[in-house]
Amino acid sequence: MKKILFLLILFLIISVSILPQNKRAITVDDLWALKRIGSYDISPDGKTLAFTLTSYSFESNKGNSDIFLIDSNGKNFRPFKNSEKNENEPKFSPDGKSIAFTRDGQIWLCSIDGSNEKKLTNIYTEASGFKWSSDGKKILFVSAVYPECLTQECNEQKDKAKEENKVKAQIFTQLMYRHWNDWRGDKRSHLFILDVATGNYKDLTEGNKEDVPPLALGSSNDYNFSPDGNEIAFTLNPEFSTAISTNLEIYLLSLSSESTPKLISTSKGVDCQPVYSPNGKWLAWTSMKRAGFEADKKDIILFERKTGTMKNLTEELDRSVEEFIWSPDSKTIYFTAQNEINSSIYKLDIERGEIELFYKDNYNTSISISNDGKTLFFLKQRANLPTEIFSISTDGKNTLQQVTSVNKDLLLQLEMNSVETFWCEGANGDKVQSILVKPPFFDSAKKYPMVFLIHGGPQGAWEDNFHYRWNYQMFASQGYVVVAPNPRGSTGYGQKFTDEISGDWGGKVYTDLMNAYDYAVKNFSFIDSKNTFAAGASYGGYMINWIAGHTDRFNALVSHAGVFNLESMYGTTEELWFPEWEYGGTPWEKREVYEKWSPHRYIHNCKTPVLVIHGAKDFRVPEEQAFQLFTSLQRLGIESKFLYFPDETHFVAKPLNSKLWWNTVYDWFKNHLK
Repeated sequence: MKKILFLLILFLIISVSILPQNKRAITVDDLWALKRIGSYDISPDGKTLAFTLTSYSFESNKGNSDIFLIDSNGKNFRPFKNSEKNENEPKFSPDGKSIAFTRDGQIWLCSIDGSNEKKLTNIYTEASGFKWSSDGKKILFVSAVYPECLTQECNEQKDKAKEENKVKAQIFTQLMYRHWNDWRGDKRSHLFILDVATGNYKDLTEGNKEDVPPLALGSSNDYNFSPDGNEIAFTLNPEFSTAISTNLEIYLLSLSSESTPKLISTSKGVDCQPVYSPNGKWLAWTSMKRAGFEADKKDIILFERKTGTMKNLTEELDRSVEEFIWSPDSKTIYFTAQNEINSSIYKLDIERGEIELFYKDNYNTSISISNDGKTLFFLKQRANLPTEIFSISTDGKNTLQQVTSVNKDLLLQLEMNSVETFWCEGANGDKVQSILVKPPFFDSAKKYPMVFLIHGGPQGAWEDNFHYRWNYQMFASQGYVVVAPNPRGSTGYGQKFTDEISGDWGGKVYTDLMNAYDYAVKNFSFIDSKNTFAAGASYGGYMINWIAGHTDRFNALVSHAGVFNLESMYGTTEELWFPEWEYGGTPWEKREVYEKWSPHRYIHNCKTPVLVIHGAKDFRVPEEQAFQLFTSLQRLGIESKFLYFPDETHFVAKPLNSKLWWNTVYDWFKNHLK
């Protein structure tokens, strides 16, 4: 009897300990308490991983990146470089005896136990983005220099003269004079090579007035050594007009003789991430066919180095390749591609040309492979799991293992639901997929208000990932059902679906969105149709502004960094190839298109309260768009509020600013609940 009573008490204790009420909804403080994994590298013997981990502080209002090590089986997690300074880019030396990393703008090297630390570079213009040669004797890195300077002393003198000059005016003679969130200035990113033994370095693109890697549209893998170390492949925009051209090209440069770079790619679109096969026989890269378009389908081009023949390996696949790696035996390429709400991993057999879906679920990036070819490593995240390192066997058994669990303790305290999806009929009868996330402690018998999220791009998608800005769980945490549709223009549903938004920004996509909204409120009884809200950023902000003048379905709207006036946007944004593709030309060539799809022409119809949010350093969608929107709303007498960040860009990236952003959005929704 005592034994039974003891077991009953034990059962009750265990039951209480796992009840949902012992968990809680995620908060803004939790969001910024989560540690974030960045880049990682695998040791040559496959036994150890080095990775960066960034922690954020409200007190300092910024993050700090450190380097940690963990055994590839998920054991023995330990710090490697853990200081008040930012340490990044850990990369094992080819012999596995050392790890190189960046700190204070220089490349450092130390033993794998962290000892014997020494600085490999001492370059005034700083070094980053480094890569080892296969023999460990040389390193490629990039540094921003004045193209006309042949010495570091020249760069230093120019910087000093600029700083001391009391006149800060600048004279521009060409586009693009600013990009994303920076005034571009006169410096350009050049590719350097370092002799590890002597510390001597050389500018391989000396005098070049364009950037290597490219300023935009390239990848994080845009230059590489050949296996024998005698050649490098790199990406460059040769047209000297990055504001109107997307023509990135692949070049080869011999390191064994004095020569000029040789152009080998042929597409007029984006060609980037050239990667040599381990056996040295091939070079592969990703390629877009159409010029002037950033979201064309990316294929893998195979270039045979001996003959110069090229072959498209993914022509028949209606998915766009994101990143790829070679297997050590050079027989297989693994690549990622958006696949509906997933970023899936695919396997391509070089000889047979066959492609198989290797691993489908969730959002997978940064794939790499062990030197024995038996294990694939990658970063994985999903809507209720921030990024962690995972591994999977390549033997066909697909044995999945979570290697890191850097946020385990905090995640155990949080109640977060996984994504669900539903399909509805969009424009022209096409099927449209939407993500649905229920609030924590969901009760199907209750009714909940809905937040309707619209993604940016417009060639983008809502995916099964843990977004640190537009986070599903953060919206759901306040007791909202989150619905996030992937309408026309979304990636991951085939190129035709992606293409059908260009020239039609408020057309079929608007039908897709409103059909998804109507389907959700009609078919999910737990959604309170009297309390719905919509929010979006960038193109999502554009669509919020369009909605403001076309429907009164919502209680209130949130427009973050939203396009409002297409013609003035053309004159103030920086990447002009984007509007020229999307609207078919310049405003003076296609004025009727700019006028037809510009939200500012319909804002007088608005009846819905709008929260406007913008950052002063946003050069992609400049702040004047928000000024025009808010002015219009105020003059129309529409309830509106303007949250303006003088120190933010297209994104809100500082912890304290993010906290204000979330609390302002929460209050806006709460104040408009019926």
